[in-house]
Amino acid sequence: MNSLREIIESSPGVRHLAFVSDPATDQAQPLGPAQWDWPAIRRVLVVRLRSIGDTVLTTPSLLALRRFLPQAQIDILLEDWVAPVLEGSDLIDRVITIPRESKAARGRMARELRNTRYDVVYNLHGGTTATLLTRATGAKHRVGFGHYQYARLHNHLAPSSTEIWQRPILHSVEQQLALVGWTGVPVTDRPGTRLAVTESSLRSVAHKLRVGGLEQVDESESFAIIHPTAAFETKQWATEKFARVAEAVAARGLTPIAIVSPRERSIIDALKSESSIPIFGLSDLALPEVTALASRARLFVGNDSGIAHIAAAAGAPCVVIFGSSNVAHWRPWTTNPNEVVREEMPCQPCHGYFCAEFERPECILRVPVERVVAAIDRVLREN
Repeated sequence: MNSLREIIESSPGVRHLAFVSDPATDQAQPLGPAQWDWPAIRRVLVVRLRSIGDTVLTTPSLLALRRFLPQAQIDILLEDWVAPVLEGSDLIDRVITIPRESKAARGRMARELRNTRYDVVYNLHGGTTATLLTRATGAKHRVGFGHYQYARLHNHLAPSSTEIWQRPILHSVEQQLALVGWTGVPVTDRPGTRLAVTESSLRSVAHKLRVGGLEQVDESESFAIIHPTAAFETKQWATEKFARVAEAVAARGLTPIAIVSPRERSIIDALKSESSIPIFGLSDLALPEVTALASRARLFVGNDSGIAHIAAAAGAPCVVIFGSSNVAHWRPWTTNPNEVVREEMPCQPCHGYFCAEFERPECILRVPVERVVAAIDRVLREN
């Protein structure tokens, strides 16, 4: 494994990571006939509001559009807090951001989008704000699924993604590819997620590791990323169990590095107190730095989360612990070694905002350490 320093010295500024399910991308086919005259298309907008994971899982659709329209302007509209995920990406020309909650900002954004004069707009979100902004663009071709709440605001309505693919169970990536492929864009190779690793993020991560006392980890030691937090209680495995995992990866010669957001610092403190071995913690990583760190990791172990999708897109072998979520829909989208560990229960999957069956979310809490460690061993062997 090359060190962070070697990657920095050999990089012209940005590294791009891509993984596809079928290497014969030149054989990819669309999922429907062209809905308009593609050679006349000059500007395309993709609307994908919401979370980190949603943004990462949009990149296969962006890749399909970019390779099909290499000369076109391709922009994406994201919420501002998640936009750094696509920093340095060559899949898009511009990331347009909007605050999560601001009616005034929506009005300004509507005017800006309309003035850009997009030819095609894909609404990959379907929520009210996304749909209203899609309509506000005034684009000649506004594409959404027929089941969207305000579907009439689009003028190209696709059937359900399962009908387009002719399969009953789809991943989130495939659902988004369905909308793009239905309009005539080749997508049948189902591209992998793709994120950029910037030189500045590699340098910043290397500096933070040195400051924290891990100055050799990027040169001589392998490390594992531990991500012990999640957006909901129904997706968060017990901290004391993550402590056992940290001990297990350390016993296998890997330095455990726990990462959390600034507001989750107490989880790292609890993880350290529960563990019998030293655990290095980072709570100040920007999203591009998470990608940079994951691109060098020998292993990622964490809950089902946006960070797990970043790790998978960055090429890290992954073990992801699932609770309430739909595994078929949200599992890592990667051809690198990966495993999902979960405790099967009749109430899965569910909405995940809270547990409606038990006092505590048993689906995630019942997952035993032994099964996670066994998955780690299999992934490490395969890698």
